[in-house]
Amino acid sequence: MSDLRETLRALEVFDGALPTFDTSELPADPHELFIAWLLAAVRQGVREPHAMTLSTVDADGDPAARVLILKNVSPDGWEFAADSTSPKGRDLAAHPSATLTFYWPALARQIRVRGGVTTAPPAASAADFLARSPSARAEALLGRQSGPLPDTTARDTAVRASTARVTAEPDLISPTWTLYALHATTVEFWQGDPDRNHTRVNYRRTEGTWERGLLWP
Repeated sequence: MSDLRETLRALEVFDGALPTFDTSELPADPHELFIAWLLAAVRQGVREPHAMTLSTVDADGDPAARVLILKNVSPDGWEFAADSTSPKGRDLAAHPSATLTFYWPALARQIRVRGGVTTAPPAASAADFLARSPSARAEALLGRQSGPLPDTTARDTAVRASTARVTAEPDLISPTWTLYALHATTVEFWQGDPDRNHTRVNYRRTEGTWERGLLWP
């Protein structure tokens, strides 16, 4: 364990040239700043910049986290999709609120978004499902996410059968596939600094408007 501790301590963080974060002209709406940072990550070649950690709590209040893909962001919310019968879907049914965390190590940037979660109309969920690749639709149609798997052969057999079904019925839609939208109440932007002089800006929704301010590192 002591060797592992030293190995971890020796790892470099905040290495290389990092972007600056000018807080003198912050936009009034955090959605605008989020999109600017996301597109900057795309331009910088950050891999999977739309990957995010979705954190939820279950009916007993126990937390869980997993990585999903951001589908869209607008003043209406941060959108993501999942099967409503999956663990995350059940969590959101029990407690319809969540936190999204984006982290781009190459830029030393992190964004945390917290708020309530609502479901989109069935037509929007269906459209999102049909926009997925055939293999992704085949996997989703199995409806067995996080269930016990006896062996990989059982998985491969089921996926082949589901893929054949998608090929034969390309308009087939999973009735439990759900598009969700997180409506932010707080959004925090964090810019790392090699000297630990990190810059943090927090947006907080208050009576229909956004208040913003700096936070201590």
